Amino acid sequence: MRKSTIWVLVAVMAVTFVGLLYLQISYMDNLIEIRKEQFSLAVKRSLYDVSEALERDESIRYLQEGLEENQRRLILFEFGKNNFSSAGGFISEFSELSSDSLKLKLPKQQDLFKESNSERANIPYVAKRYMGMQELLKKQYMYQKGLLNDVVLKILNTASLQPILERIDTRQLESYLRAELLNNDLNLVFKYAIVDGHGKLLYRSQGYAPTADNTVYSQIIFPNDAPDRLNYIKIYFPTQSKYILQSVSFMATSFIFTLVMLFTFIFTITVALRQKKLTDMKTDFINNMTHEFKTPISTISLAAQMLKDQSVAKNPTMTEHIAKVITDESSRLRFQVDKVLQMSLLEKHRVMMRLSLVEANKVISNVINTFTLKVEKLGGQIDSHLCDENTLVEVDEMHFTNVIFNLLDNALKYAYEGRALKLHIETRVVNGKVEIEIEDNGIGIKKEDLKKIFDKFYRVSTGNVHNVKGFGLGLAYVQKIIEDLKGSIHAESELNIGTKFIIVLPLIKTD
Repeated sequence: MRKSTIWVLVAVMAVTFVGLLYLQISYMDNLIEIRKEQFSLAVKRSLYDVSEALERDESIRYLQEGLEENQRRLILFEFGKNNFSSAGGFISEFSELSSDSLKLKLPKQQDLFKESNSERANIPYVAKRYMGMQELLKKQYMYQKGLLNDVVLKILNTASLQPILERIDTRQLESYLRAELLNNDLNLVFKYAIVDGHGKLLYRSQGYAPTADNTVYSQIIFPNDAPDRLNYIKIYFPTQSKYILQSVSFMATSFIFTLVMLFTFIFTITVALRQKKLTDMKTDFINNMTHEFKTPISTISLAAQMLKDQSVAKNPTMTEHIAKVITDESSRLRFQVDKVLQMSLLEKHRVMMRLSLVEANKVISNVINTFTLKVEKLGGQIDSHLCDENTLVEVDEMHFTNVIFNLLDNALKYAYEGRALKLHIETRVVNGKVEIEIEDNGIGIKKEDLKKIFDKFYRVSTGNVHNVKGFGLGLAYVQKIIEDLKGSIHAESELNIGTKFIIVLPLIKTD
């Protein structure tokens, strides 16, 4: 799959997921707003019903008081009117006035027809009786109307002048609140308070302390009071947000599935890009390997053809020279093959490390001697500062030598064209460890490439994949060997300035 196709798929899926997440988030926001509005309406409806219940209780209370007072007045009025001469007569009359004596005693309808047959036949008599009943009903109506008017006037003139806490029972108020909230399916913990029109706190329930995150709902307790004497009940729910979120918790499942799909897609694309990158690196590796093998094979083939020439065969000096060329190129070819095999074995952790105590300075000095001629041939120089202290390390001497050799070989490969190569090699002992520093003044490495240089097959692009020989395995091999030796390696570089590699290995102390 081409890289452009992968990026097109990434773009399409990214737009799809962004759109899906946007729709889900928008739907959830709208759902939460709807739940908040429903919650608010339910609370306001509950508070309104509580306010009506309090008004009804107050009206009933004043009506009962009015009935009792008017009953007493009626008793006294009847007593003064009849002026009973004996206590027995008063008691007899009083016993007829029950608690509901405000209802004037009217003859029952069936009693009107208990008269004798002669009285029934007397039509004027019956009419007189019905007229008397109508008169009594009119008097009862006027009496009750006057009683209600007195109660209403008393409520208007007296009730609103009393302190609010004398007009309502806070325990009854809390009971009404709880009952009305349950009727509206709001089974939540609530806190409430009573305040006057100026916001002064008159009463509060235990724990009433609203914060900026709490929504406080308000309702006038007695709406018919004078505007300057209005009182309010304020209520809030500490767990309101949690309650609303729980009501839309089913949306969490869809979010989880969407996120799982998103992470799966990201993982798939990451793997695809990594595989694509690995494929490209392996393609470059094959191209480089073909180029690396082609030169020694061509040289050996040419030398073999020259040996077939009788004139060459008769010249011992030429024969010796050709033999040396074949030997050198064969060694070069074998060295490249060994590199590939080494990395294959390192991947499978099958490399046998023959550890021994070695002086790091001695190994480095031998490698420097080998490279001095090569560096000087290019017009460069090697500057070495090897410490005088003990640099005894436990390593596989052959692999350790290859590590130093590879780092110096890289410095030669990536020398800055037109600039004399300078190599600086230094060793020092710091905190019980040996530090080996190899620095050059070559082309340097870009920051984005610096963290990838230890990856297998990775080669810093220099414009032409064949302009620098190699497979992209050298630094991967170096890092693997150093880590197996319980050490570490890192690189520091500036583009067009140079590169520095620092190896740290455990120091073996001797008595």
